[in-house]
Amino acid sequence: MRETAANSLVLSLKGVGRRLPSGGRMLAILNAIDLDVRRGEFVAVLGPSGSGKSTLLALMAGLDRPSSGEVLFEGERIDAWSEDRLALLRRHKIGFVFQAFQLLGNLTARENVMLPMELLGLSQARRRAEELLGAVGLSERGHHYPSQLSGGEQQRVALARAFSPRPALLLADEPTGNLDGATGRVVLDLLVKMRAEEGATLVLVTHDPAVAELADRRIHLLDGRIEREEAT
Repeated sequence: MRETAANSLVLSLKGVGRRLPSGGRMLAILNAIDLDVRRGEFVAVLGPSGSGKSTLLALMAGLDRPSSGEVLFEGERIDAWSEDRLALLRRHKIGFVFQAFQLLGNLTARENVMLPMELLGLSQARRRAEELLGAVGLSERGHHYPSQLSGGEQQRVALARAFSPRPALLLADEPTGNLDGATGRVVLDLLVKMRAEEGATLVLVTHDPAVAELADRRIHLLDGRIEREEAT
């Protein structure tokens, strides 16, 4: 059966705005954002500091709520969902890669990768964790704790963890921001390769135009609005 335009969308933002009180007035962080993200697409979000990139990512994940407009995930409006329901959505459907690696220091690399799957009660969590650690070149480091790993190795573990439950949507916020250029490139190449192999939809926030060039589509934010879009 051919996929329709509606059900090919993983994410849809309709007239989304975000305002916060600041010094006795309301400060607009985002204004009238209309954005669709299709299944399997790689979208890069660019813009200067303060343009609203991280806020946009938080709204996509249900970590923040819009002041106006609607956020739809796989056709369902999620911006009015309860926190518990949103937490379940993130656990089942959304993976994250942060600039800070966000690994649990009391768990080994393997255990960090297994954790999302164990929370979902998925079988063969250890086997998939071993496969993913192999995919990021860390087969021999699974028993090490984060403090025993380099920054690049920690971010590769974070990549494996993000992909472990096979999320429909992967959100990455400056995933190479804490790494040197060469190490960052290794992590980025792995992210792009794994996304293609896993068939995940990826929205990536970056300051780096070279990183954004790898995306199917580039969204440029300026002063909380979409300034322009570019397709590869």
